[in-house]
Amino acid sequence: MSKFSIAGLQLPLDNQNNLAILCKEIDTAISRFPWIDMIVLGELSAYGTSHEFAQPKNTEMESSFCELAVKHNIWIIPGSYFEKKEGRLFNTSPVINPQGQVIDRYRKLFPFFPYEKGVCSGESFVVFEVPDVGKIGLMICYDQWFPEVSRTLAWMGAEAIICPTLTNTIDRPVELILAQANAAVNQSYFININSTGNIGYGKSIIVGPEGETIYQASVGREVIPVQIDFDRVRDVRERGFHGLGQTLKSFRDHPINFPVYRDRNDSGALADLGALQVPQKTNGKAV
Repeated sequence: MSKFSIAGLQLPLDNQNNLAILCKEIDTAISRFPWIDMIVLGELSAYGTSHEFAQPKNTEMESSFCELAVKHNIWIIPGSYFEKKEGRLFNTSPVINPQGQVIDRYRKLFPFFPYEKGVCSGESFVVFEVPDVGKIGLMICYDQWFPEVSRTLAWMGAEAIICPTLTNTIDRPVELILAQANAAVNQSYFININSTGNIGYGKSIIVGPEGETIYQASVGREVIPVQIDFDRVRDVRERGFHGLGQTLKSFRDHPINFPVYRDRNDSGALADLGALQVPQKTNGKAV
């Protein structure tokens, strides 16, 4: 079997404990679409953006979603939450299987610095396997701006990439382009689910392995059920975009060792950019 059904929930949420709302929304989505295999929520859905709601792992949130996974026999990617871990704070997304087990936790590699203050960067990638179906990679929001993240997930075998997002800024239209680009250059599905209401601008998007938009949401509440086909990813990677570019094979077979990855901290061009900080005003102009 290569087909797998995913429902993204683009929900109107607030900076508060939204756990009861999310559980009810998942119940409702499954009652409407009982064929769904996985539910995906937006970044920081459960508790919002305040650090005061930071949780240790194995929390009430994870337990609640684990119970729902068993109840409905589904996978759940419950967005993310701020996780307290060994005195540090991470933006963390659990992966919950239909047996109600947290099989992995992805910690956001690229917090939205300099704005996402006090959050530490994760140090590892997550690709997990849906048995007898395919492999899925996980990233969070700002990670999508770094092509090294999606390429690493593809290199690890990801045939679909899930990206819970919380964007309430004017760069959301650019993220839609990035979703298409990440899908096309890695010849994978790209599922980007944003929240709406008081904390997000919506416009969730699901893209296919040839960079085509399968669905783009508007700005309100939406339940987005789609069926993806991992055999289609394998065919595109084998034959290329409409029988043309075989991107991953070309990347694999090229002899160059890209210098940017050896020397990025020593490059004059990057060093001259200055410190990573919030822009300040100088003589009435932002710099």
